[in-house]
Amino acid sequence: MLELFIESILSLLEGPLTGIGVSPVAVLRGVELFVIVLLTVFGSYFVRRFVRTLKTRAEKTESKWDDTFFAALQGPARTLVWVVGLTFALERASVGLDIEAIFSPLRSALVIATLTWALIRFIDRVQRRMMHDPQSDDLDLTTVEAIGRLIRITVMITSGLIILQTLGFSVSGVLAFGGLGGIAVGFAAKDLLSNFFGGLMIFLDRPFGVGDWIRSPDRDIEGTVESLGWRLTTIRTFDKRPLYVPNATFLSIAVENPSRMSHRRIYETIGVRYDDANQIRPIVERVKTMLEQHPDIDASQTLMVNFNQFGPSSLDFFIYCFTKTTVWTEYHSVKEDVLLKAYDLITELGAEVAFPTQTLHLQVEPEALQAQSVQQQ
Repeated sequence: MLELFIESILSLLEGPLTGIGVSPVAVLRGVELFVIVLLTVFGSYFVRRFVRTLKTRAEKTESKWDDTFFAALQGPARTLVWVVGLTFALERASVGLDIEAIFSPLRSALVIATLTWALIRFIDRVQRRMMHDPQSDDLDLTTVEAIGRLIRITVMITSGLIILQTLGFSVSGVLAFGGLGGIAVGFAAKDLLSNFFGGLMIFLDRPFGVGDWIRSPDRDIEGTVESLGWRLTTIRTFDKRPLYVPNATFLSIAVENPSRMSHRRIYETIGVRYDDANQIRPIVERVKTMLEQHPDIDASQTLMVNFNQFGPSSLDFFIYCFTKTTVWTEYHSVKEDVLLKAYDLITELGAEVAFPTQTLHLQVEPEALQAQSVQQQ
């Protein structure tokens, strides 16, 4: 039916257009391209309004996943309309030319790339929503970030292979070439691969995560983890300098994670004067009782207050206990309170805290004393 209509139009226009030297087929082709582009413009506008309407309605629902989906779909949906419309217009414009056959696989490849873009946008938005959602405090942010990266890489690799297959390339040949090339790349970039597998082990074993305070007794590494990448980990030291550590380093060093400690320890030695030796026993007993009744000390953990040694200038006893808090600033406040209360207990018993002192005994010979008295006389 459409072909008969086109033929009738061509027969009507053939006479007048031939008289002015214009081909009726060229005019009809131009009109066809104009209609395709016009439909593409209207289609893009309609799709934008349609997706925006769906997004507005989705925002009124309780579920947040539909909001994320339509927000990720806004840009790719319009791009998809333009990809289909422009490639179809180019295909119609190249009818009878040698390049006509390339537009159909090109259109398919661009459609796949646009859908991949939409899927990656959706994955990114889901990841960000899970990491910043206050209801997901029990989620491990490091694991969420690692899974998001793995899914994006998988989607991009799969999309790339499908696009190559669509364009006429042999996927099996590409994979075989990738296998041989992978061996060469492995030898040339072994450090890069070591860092990659180091990052993978961090994501799997999870010895630390973003926001944790870590340190290593083997290396001069201490600070708060800011980000975990596939090649390196960014640590912010306590003097606010960024420290970039290759992930392969963590495969060969010990790492402490003080952020996961259950308690903080107070271990202090206090010295009392030798003049107050008769008060050392009640001092130890009172300090221990004070710690057992202290609201910020966990009495269920190891709690010890014992006379320890006869020091060079003091009688030493030690305090060994654990605080309930693990927050650094709160811990020091509790420690300060414990030490001041121990000092108050010592002074209440009439004793004093010792400080380094020395007693010198001078022995004078009797002959020297007689000589000195004679000289004075």
